[in-house]
Amino acid sequence: MTAVEPVTADAGRDFIRDIVQADLESGRHKQVVTRFPPEPNGYLHIGHAKSICLNFGVAEEFGGRCHLRFDDTNPTKEEQEYIDAIEADVRWLGFDWGQHLYHASDYFERLFEWAEHLIRAGKAYVDDQSQDEMRASRGTLTEPGRNSPFRDRGVEENLDLFRRMRAGEFPNGARVLRAKIDMTSGNINLRDPVLYRILHATHPRTGTEWKIYPSYDYAHGQSDAIEGITHSICTLEFEDHRPLYDWFLDNLPVPSHPHQYEFARLNLTYTVLSKRVLNALVKGGHVSGWDDPRMPTLAGIRRRGVPPAALRDFVKRIGVAKANSLVDLGVLDFSIREVLNKSAQRRMAVLRPLKVVIENYPESQGEELEAVNHPDDPAAGTRRIRFGPEIFIEQDDFMENPPKKFFRLSPGAEVRLRYAYFITCREAVKDAAGNVVELRCTYDPATKGGNAPDGRKVKATIHWVSAKDSVPAEVRLYNPLFTKPEPDVSNFVNDLNPNSLEVLAEARVEPSLVQGNSPEPVQFERQGYFCLDPDSQPGRPIFNRTVGLRDTWAKIQGAG
Repeated sequence: MTAVEPVTADAGRDFIRDIVQADLESGRHKQVVTRFPPEPNGYLHIGHAKSICLNFGVAEEFGGRCHLRFDDTNPTKEEQEYIDAIEADVRWLGFDWGQHLYHASDYFERLFEWAEHLIRAGKAYVDDQSQDEMRASRGTLTEPGRNSPFRDRGVEENLDLFRRMRAGEFPNGARVLRAKIDMTSGNINLRDPVLYRILHATHPRTGTEWKIYPSYDYAHGQSDAIEGITHSICTLEFEDHRPLYDWFLDNLPVPSHPHQYEFARLNLTYTVLSKRVLNALVKGGHVSGWDDPRMPTLAGIRRRGVPPAALRDFVKRIGVAKANSLVDLGVLDFSIREVLNKSAQRRMAVLRPLKVVIENYPESQGEELEAVNHPDDPAAGTRRIRFGPEIFIEQDDFMENPPKKFFRLSPGAEVRLRYAYFITCREAVKDAAGNVVELRCTYDPATKGGNAPDGRKVKATIHWVSAKDSVPAEVRLYNPLFTKPEPDVSNFVNDLNPNSLEVLAEARVEPSLVQGNSPEPVQFERQGYFCLDPDSQPGRPIFNRTVGLRDTWAKIQGAG
């Protein structure tokens, strides 16, 4: 099992920032230019958030700029839906590319011209082999590859075939353009990689203009060079691609020569960030969509109520390293709690209601009590909550035969109702099956506001809502999507958590929670942080749990 990485001690400083600072101080670069280059073939996930915060953050810290560039070289997998979602996610995280929005497709004509440059230099050729034949001749990590029988085609023939490929004369898969590098190289990426393949498909931006499309490896570095990127920052899986990245830059008339730097990608416990698996989760109906709050997509995280400041804090907290590691999911939850504890207003909600009848409270009487919106922020003010003879409390706040250290409500026990009175349980009413369905209690009118004039103390304060005035609501409790810290991506279905979602259909909440339909997260006192879900209907709100007040999942797993 991969070791779980501790929180970085010196969060905010890392080797990338040290390199950038040294380059600026030495005069190697006058201005830092970075880029975030997603492929628009899916939704962004939390791993992308690390890259976004790094690229935009470095540019901002050092007075430079960061480009948003879509590496849109595969039209069969790219959709406008993904493009729109990516732009929304970057903005939601708090970053702005200004005028610097680009696409690899902006450079298709120049990339084509540069491919012809390689052909004229004898460094690229058209190969007629099938994909299977090329795969078989590529070799392995221990065996060299074999030259293609078409490798020594003449320049003019290659140029003619390449132009006819562009014109659409050949079907998909009939030919490719390959770089002529070294089929015996120890780095498989240098064994005559494919530069262009024939693809009769409609592109989201260029339509049907192009019948051939550049490979990611070919388009990526040259796009960096065209845009004058100074620090091409990517994750560690591209480290073996760096020699190819440099080979193209060394053999093409590019306007600049960026340098590629690699950092460790984000790996999070109980989480899978593989696009293939995320797509399978959606297509297989294991989640409700890309924005399901259990998904690690930014859309799902946003729907769960996580504030962008919490993600930025999380990225800063874990730091940027050169070696892959596994970050505990609890670190993310900690960052979420840190932000929401300061910003989220407090409300009362009962998730699993148990009715309480206060027998000595006048039946016709009702009153308003004052409740604080945030205990550490007087500027947040107060609100009025209704109290009456019938209220709801949590089922877990009552036990008929409590253990020794259970201080909440039980027969004969007295507790404090938050903002209200002391009450004492006199009787538990049961249904035919023996389940407690109602409590009969009395209250002490002298304890209004939660304090007894005679100085007596109670050991528990519980929350409640008015039975008459509270609003019925559905509450969705989310747990990690997988049961193992490192799920098996090859057979992920076996590791899915059957308890990743618990729906509480009979919850009751303060009326103020549905007034205005605010999407801002709130703290349900003693429960956790919650936000209103977009599926909510008038009179029937739905709340998603963003995070609990403490890490209960780790305790559940430890007990198992």
